[in-house]
Amino acid sequence: MGLFSFIQEIAMDLGTANTIIISGDKIVVDEPSVVALDRRTDKMIAVGGDAKMMYEKEHPNIRTIRPLHDGVIADFTACEQMMRGLIKMVHSGNRFFSPSLRMVIGVPSGSTEVELRAVRDSAEHADGRDVYLIFEPMAAALGMGLDVEAPEGNMIVDIGGGSTEIAVISLGGIVCNNSIRVAGDDLTADIQEYMSRQHNVKVSERMAERIKLHVGSALTDLGEEAPEDYIVHGPNRITALPMEVPVCYQEIAHCLDKTVAKN
Repeated sequence: MGLFSFIQEIAMDLGTANTIIISGDKIVVDEPSVVALDRRTDKMIAVGGDAKMMYEKEHPNIRTIRPLHDGVIADFTACEQMMRGLIKMVHSGNRFFSPSLRMVIGVPSGSTEVELRAVRDSAEHADGRDVYLIFEPMAAALGMGLDVEAPEGNMIVDIGGGSTEIAVISLGGIVCNNSIRVAGDDLTADIQEYMSRQHNVKVSERMAERIKLHVGSALTDLGEEAPEDYIVHGPNRITALPMEVPVCYQEIAHCLDKTVAKN
């Protein structure tokens, strides 16, 4: 985009766990969907990775928020602040002015009219001039290079942080779809509950996320692809003394089995 372009086109994947912004066919922002606000003024202190570092460690005057839950906006004001902060990262270069924004935003296919309006309003309040919404399964299919106009069915399964999107696409449209409000966040919560019950160790959401990334599995036998055990650090739930607990992928598979099976 030239120095004097008045419109900038960006695409945003507004996710429960992470938000990605694409501009000029490049990923320019890939940050956690977290914002830190001053409790007294509601002024934004940090956004993205910096805000996530504060998560569960803040003092009483700071609140860190994940504005989206189950794939939809739960805190309208915080989401607007987060979107503004992330969009500013796109404009971090030397500019005399910020161009008008033409935005395309991915939304869950099972969103209600109220939820769609919340996304649109947040984007418009974050300086989006033209805002277009696209269902996430269709965006995923286009991103994968599938011929969505072909007279054949293609099934897309998109597992996010707050929701799982399943859709069949044919002839340029979604033939049938389902949006399940069970996804990565529920698996993280399962790991937290399991570590507390089985090993008597208290783990934070961030630590449970690390366990999921290192040894998370839906299968109890991965053969030669099995990951090494992961060492979990945390306080004992009763004595509060620090503990070290090795965790293998088989026991995580067992602890996730209930959530995986019900979907």
